[in-house]
Order: sequence, then structure tokens, then C-alpha cells
Amino acid sequence: MTETAANLTDRAAHLAELAIALRAEQGYNCAQAVACALAPEVGIDADTMYRLSEGFGSGMGGTTETCGAISGAIMVLSQLGSAGTEAPGTTKAATYRLVRELVEGFRKANTSTVCRELKGIGTGQGMLRTCPGCIEDAVVLSCRIIDAAR
Repeated sequence: MTETAANLTDRAAHLAELAIALRAEQGYNCAQAVACALAPEVGIDADTMYRLSEGFGSGMGGTTETCGAISGAIMVLSQLGSAGTEAPGTTKAATYRLVRELVEGFRKANTSTVCRELKGIGTGQGMLRTCPGCIEDAVVLSCRIIDAAR
């Protein structure tokens, strides 16, 4: 893991910029961008996160369902809190609490967690938030949640 937990929220803007650049410059999807930017913060390598999050872009495989940035953040929070196969089921409730905090914060900021609604596809209401904006929100919220959980 990198630096101390107290510094993570302070570095959230930089990590969000990194995630946005991964998407814009290297072709990562939103889930990959968030997951890979935060991977070192939860002790997992970026290549593994890249591979695991690949199918979650564009709202889960292009279906425009749950925002990929949220999915990437959920993967990070799951890595943070899970006890893994050594103690199955023992950390699920705590991980779910972290995920609910993320989803509730994202929904409060953007009124939706659904990719097509955020992009304004078929809603007649226009775009609620750009993909880079969703990435930024997911990273910043995740950093706060990780700091509070540590």
C-alpha cells in the first residue's frame, strides 16, 4: 500500500486525475480507470484490477446499467474489506456497508447510479454527469471511505 491512510483523502484529486487520464489517454473503461488508480491503495496490482474490471465498463459490458466508475470503486472497497477465502462470509456485512456508503454518496451527488441515465441516453433530460465526472466522484468518495475504514 502507498503512503498513510491520512494522506489518501488529501491525494484524492490527484488520484482522480490519474484515473481520468487512464481513460482518456490509454483507453481504460471507467471501471478500469477507477479500479487501477486505486489498486495500490488496497494492496492489489493494477494489472489484476485491469483484468477483473474489464467487463464492467459502459454500465456492465456496454449495457448502460450500473455506472462503471461505481463498479470499479466497489471492487476496490471489496479488496479493502474482504477476509477472502480464509474466513468466508465474515466480512461481507462490513463490505456491504462500505459499498452502500459509496452508492448513496454517488446517488446524492448525481441523482442516479445508472450509466444511461447519467449520460442522458433515452431520458429526455440531458446528461446528468460526464464519464470523467463520474470517475472523479467515484475516486473521491472511495478515498474518503477508505480513510474512514482504516
